[in-house]
Amino acid sequence: MGSKLNTKTMAAGEFKAKCLAVMDEVQAKRTTVIITKNGKAVAQMVPVVNAEEPDPIFGFMLRKLGKNAGEVKLGDVMSPIYTDAEYEEFYRRKDEMYGRTGKLVAK
Repeated sequence: MGSKLNTKTMAAGEFKAKCLAVMDEVQAKRTTVIITKNGKAVAQMVPVVNAEEPDPIFGFMLRKLGKNAGEVKLGDVMSPIYTDAEYEEFYRRKDEMYGRTGKLVAK
């Protein structure tokens, strides 16, 4: 997204009339154009980072992990992460601190 200095605002009617020229300007000058309708921003045209390469956000974690990326294993996402005893301990401590009202109990 462009900075405030590289941002241009344009009414929808003007954009419609000059669409191809605006697209060329966005590409050449790396500017951002905000298109308005009745004075309110409704769309934004931004330059493409690089049309030949995919968006850098896709595969971000894969690149972060590097050569070990193929070794990453996902765990069982359906099973609980705590045992029944751990849940009971949590709720016992919560009740000691907050009581049944949910408000902190002064000791």
